[in-house]
Formats: sequence, C-alpha cells, structure tokens
Amino acid sequence: MARKVQVILTDDLDGNEADETVTFALDGTSYEIDLSAKNSKSLRDAFAPYVGHARRVTKARRSGASSNGRSGATTDRAQTQAIRDWARRNGHQVSDRGRIPSTVLEAFNSAH
Repeated sequence: MARKVQVILTDDLDGNEADETVTFALDGTSYEIDLSAKNSKSLRDAFAPYVGHARRVTKARRSGASSNGRSGATTDRAQTQAIRDWARRNGHQVSDRGRIPSTVLEAFNSAH
C-alpha cells in the first residue's frame, strides 16, 4: 500500500498558505517563521535599511573554548604596544589595557 504525506506550510501571520520558511536572528536569538511570498518580502523590506548598514558575522561557536584549547590570534606585548602607539599617532582612541578594537587592528594591518 502506498502512502503519500503532504506538508502544507501555513503563513504564521495571516493563516494563508506559506511559500517559505524565513530564518533571521535578533539580539543573539535565531527565529524561523513560515511566510507567504508577500509577507516574506515585507519582512525583508523592513530589515533592508538595517541590513544595508550592518556587519555580517559568522555563526558563533557553541562552546566557549576552541577545539585546540588555545585562544584566537595572539599578539605579544611589544606588538600590542606598537599598535596602540601607532593608533594614537593616527587619531584612533585606544585604552592602555584590554582588547584593541578590530577597526584599529584592521587599520594598522592595512597601513603596514
């Protein structure tokens, strides 16, 4: 005996038939919503001004530790101090201690 299973997506907003499942994330939480073509376009249009100015990020690791037990890229103290000195001479604001902002690191690397 043959069996046919049919899945019908229902638009989560208006209850009509949905055309796709849209995935998005906000404030660190991922969401999925089933939407018709019209409603998915409305959602994308609503996000467009923000997406156009946002930075794209890769998916974060679920674990706090890296797979090899080491942290990411490291810089010795002399190199860190050289970056801070360069940043200050070139109009960037950096603290005396702590992490150097990625924008400053990118500018430093581009200049060298």
